Amino acid sequence: MEPTVVLRPGRDKSVRRWHPWIFSGGVAEVRGNPGPGDTVRVVSAQGEALGAGAYSPDSQLRVRMWTFDPDTVIDELFVARRVVESAQRRQRMYADSDSVRLVFSEADGVPGVIADRYGEFVVVQLGSAGAERWRDVVADALMSIEGVGCVYERSDIDAREREGLSARTGVLRGDTPPAETIIGERIDGRAYRFAVGFTEGQKTGFYLDQRHARAAIARVAAGRRVLNAFSYTGAFSVIAAANGAASVTSLDSSGPALVGARRNAEINDVEVGEQIEGDAFAELRTLRDRARSYDLILLDPPKLAQTEAQVDRAARAYKDLNLLAAKLLAPGGILMTFSCSGGMSPDLFQKVVAGAALDARRNLRIIGRLDQPGDHPVPLSFPEAAYLKGLVLEAE
Repeated sequence: MEPTVVLRPGRDKSVRRWHPWIFSGGVAEVRGNPGPGDTVRVVSAQGEALGAGAYSPDSQLRVRMWTFDPDTVIDELFVARRVVESAQRRQRMYADSDSVRLVFSEADGVPGVIADRYGEFVVVQLGSAGAERWRDVVADALMSIEGVGCVYERSDIDAREREGLSARTGVLRGDTPPAETIIGERIDGRAYRFAVGFTEGQKTGFYLDQRHARAAIARVAAGRRVLNAFSYTGAFSVIAAANGAASVTSLDSSGPALVGARRNAEINDVEVGEQIEGDAFAELRTLRDRARSYDLILLDPPKLAQTEAQVDRAARAYKDLNLLAAKLLAPGGILMTFSCSGGMSPDLFQKVVAGAALDARRNLRIIGRLDQPGDHPVPLSFPEAAYLKGLVLEAE
């Protein structure tokens, strides 16, 4: 018997709109005893075939859809083709870049798979039971891309625990990678270089999703005193310094990250500026108490809400951070503030920041919005893919 998931009455509407997620509450019956990552046919309560997806018995997100065509066969050829076609789209889009997201999970029809390219190296994260099921196929497909010499796995993300999977890292294909590789990025015709150590650290080693923000910083940094909170390995700081910032202060809780920032400053022949190692909430309060003032503040915290259940707590944290930033912002200064928490909607994020500005008694106005670049696409049928939200605010 072919494994089949039968939906509850009325719970097929989102699937008919090509939304790729089916939660456990929408499932009426499971037939055929599928295991983690197995392909299941999805049918409505009336028995109408709706497509096929990857089954995850240990997750609240019970099925991630592979296809909405009931006649499509999910096999090695299908999965490999999806991966390669996704990578080919990026190569057309970013032909002049050696660092790009090749596969963006459900947004590219490859549920649970993230793949980022850094030159000849591809770093892959497998975040779902379905992705784990096709691990070798995904690795082979990535390795087949022209110029790729190594596929390295960084499946050490929280999402795996929710799928009943343990963390795993290491070389999947090719040779053992070096401690770091140097990538390049062009902004308004100017070349920048960054060291990426993708075997450890945040995400896959570099914030590819902040391409638009780096370009925006380059255009406004000149002559400004810059505070880069949650600076990680300092890409924002390097861009600001290279474009004439009057001063740069980088704040991060990780000593190794600040070492990485010094390395990136050296590579780009700029001064690293002031570095502060410590908890951002505490250090921002200290800067406030010292009456420090900045003309450009960059506030890019890590994901503060892993799930929707954590949004309320995250909202309080975002408000505290933005309140402190608003108090540190000089008259006429610019605050670029971000949330990468998928559970926090753009409307809620704006309301949280507005509340922080009000409590700080600062009149801030939106002069721009920043989001993820085209290698992190957002299908119209899957708005949840739009996880990165950025506001560019100017102080009166």
